[in-house]
Amino acid sequence: MNDSLLKPILETNYLNAQNVDRYRCLMRCFYEHHQRLQYWLRPEEVYRGVMAYGLLPNYTIEQCQQDLNQLVEWRNLVPQHDGGRSTTVEEYLRKKFRYMMTPYSVEIERMVVGLENIHGYGGSLEPSLFENIALTLQKIIELPQDAPAAEALLLWDEVYDNFVKLTENAADYIASLQSSKTEELMQTEAFLAYKNSVTDYLQGFVQGLQRHAYRIEGILPQFDQKAQQNFLLKVQSAILARPQLDEPPTPEEVLQQLQDRWQSLKRWFLGEAGENSDVYYLEQTTKNTIARIVRSALRIQEKRRWGISRRRELDYLGQWFYALPTASEAHRLAAYAFGLYRCRHFQGEDEKDTESPDISMWQSGPNIRSLRSRSRKRLRSSGPEPVQNQSHRQHKAKAEYLAHQRQQAALLGKFIERGAVTISALDTIPALTRQQLLQWIGMCLANKSRHMRTPEGIEIKLSLPANGRRTVLHCEDGELDMPDYTLTFKRKV
Repeated sequence: MNDSLLKPILETNYLNAQNVDRYRCLMRCFYEHHQRLQYWLRPEEVYRGVMAYGLLPNYTIEQCQQDLNQLVEWRNLVPQHDGGRSTTVEEYLRKKFRYMMTPYSVEIERMVVGLENIHGYGGSLEPSLFENIALTLQKIIELPQDAPAAEALLLWDEVYDNFVKLTENAADYIASLQSSKTEELMQTEAFLAYKNSVTDYLQGFVQGLQRHAYRIEGILPQFDQKAQQNFLLKVQSAILARPQLDEPPTPEEVLQQLQDRWQSLKRWFLGEAGENSDVYYLEQTTKNTIARIVRSALRIQEKRRWGISRRRELDYLGQWFYALPTASEAHRLAAYAFGLYRCRHFQGEDEKDTESPDISMWQSGPNIRSLRSRSRKRLRSSGPEPVQNQSHRQHKAKAEYLAHQRQQAALLGKFIERGAVTISALDTIPALTRQQLLQWIGMCLANKSRHMRTPEGIEIKLSLPANGRRTVLHCEDGELDMPDYTLTFKRKV
């Protein structure tokens, strides 16, 4: 970096000046003659070239001369005294000039011509560029120590030109697939005609990237610091050997530029410490684009099917299910036909028959839930609903509660006779006994004094195991690893 980065570019003034139409026509005339290797132009030749465009009908030769002087002031043109056409001393002293574009002006006009020809992002994905870069890097590794500098420069230009072309074209093409115009096209049925060709093109690029980019990642680490420096020094000497009439760059500037470009190439393929490489992000972006294109095509096809009855397909699928001999085969067919069901959340308690993880959901009983209609259509009222008799449910709930109380009382009576119960001393117990024990343990742990009292007046005290000893509680539906608690039961009078 130097101070030139902070200075204004005076040569671009003609693109935004008051008479921009006249200045742009003049500069385009100079640029077209420059392309034909006609560098020096007289005012009369410039005027004829501008009038040939047919865009400035009232343009005069005097205005052309004024515009040429202004462009010279802005450093877009370089004047040269043209005394060869003079026939008298007066004509020679009048100082007629001819003009040539400066290097800055050539590059600016070349950029403007490129901007005029841009229609979208453009770009392309060429997997062959990966192969070319890999082959050229391999040639650089195999380059002899006494190889001429011109050969090293040829290999460097080839690998770096392919690298620049690859990165710029790939970035432009991926950006074109992310544009709003492409998004609108993906919503129309006309996109289906391009879907296969675009996905095949992207998949071919990903395959070429995976085949050759990883090869490049294996080649680049083979360049140690000494081999890299020797190669760049050869390229530097070849560049400095070129005869240049303009002010040539210093050897340090040339070497620094080569080192920066080599580091950018390595960073693009290998990444930096703790970061993924740019080629990895390019691969992921291309894969995500393929997935997005496929999803868009599926959405369009689903819209087509909305008006088509699927009764015959569902009837055929139902007969297929009916013909299967076992439920396991029906489960497999359902997995292939429907995949994973969407998760739905229902309010209420999940009534589990067992806590065993070995019991499949297909083996447990269903939970009955009544669902209300989600339709916005208002149903006609059919009058007041009658009050239903709930006496059967009440008697059933009462019987279940009393049975549970009797089981709990019998369990308490058995434990009171024992006085103290240690988890490790228990034999295999039923699931209901395990649930009751865990409920008592939880209530005791919630109390600072580690004891509780049942409604029957029985006091239960929990003692923690020494040294955090653990044991396995054996149940009819499984095993539970837990601390070896001791429960003391005592009836209070």
